[in-house]
Amino acid sequence: MHTYQPVHHRASLWLGAILGSIALSLALVSSAGADEEGGKEGSANGLNCLGHVSAGTPELGSDERQVRYTFYCNGPITGYSLESNIPLTGYGPQPIVANNKPEVLSDTFSCGGELPGWADNCVGATRLGWENVTGQFSIGAPLRAEPRVDPLLTVTGIYLEKGVPTQAISGPFDVGRPLHCPKSKTYSGATRLEPATRRPAPNANGHKKAKGKTKQGKSKKK
Repeated sequence: MHTYQPVHHRASLWLGAILGSIALSLALVSSAGADEEGGKEGSANGLNCLGHVSAGTPELGSDERQVRYTFYCNGPITGYSLESNIPLTGYGPQPIVANNKPEVLSDTFSCGGELPGWADNCVGATRLGWENVTGQFSIGAPLRAEPRVDPLLTVTGIYLEKGVPTQAISGPFDVGRPLHCPKSKTYSGATRLEPATRRPAPNANGHKKAKGKTKQGKSKKK
């Protein structure tokens, strides 16, 4: 897990990561343009992504609950953000990017943010669509506690607009509640983007007889 660092030091690290991501993104766009004259025109705002979360791998010396996430998009991305409904208490190691064979790729991301916080922000790049990105973050609440963690995913990409590299944003996409957990006793399986009505608590007095009534339903005489 990331340890505390001075604010100016964290800012320097993030600036370096962002500049590196931009340079890599421009290199990818230039490479695509070399293969196809003029590059590929069109916006990346229409990317679609799917993913899920589950119990993560425990970290030695930490009693925080680890949450593993995996997602893929139908096009290359240059960054992503997972916005949680549960405060985040830490970020795991560098995410792993793999294809569907599966083979671990050299594509990578650098992640972080304020702690405690509400988002895991990552910069980097995938070269192709359908690459699986797997990472981990930690929360202070049990994985099965209500409300259960349910991150929203937003991704960024680079496309050519009249020959000029331009940033695009797609999302949010609801990653959903953790897999392999018992059915929620409070919610009926809906997501943050499509909430369901909360289940009412059972009425403990629902089967009691009305006061002053006999078994035949007639009022007692005083």
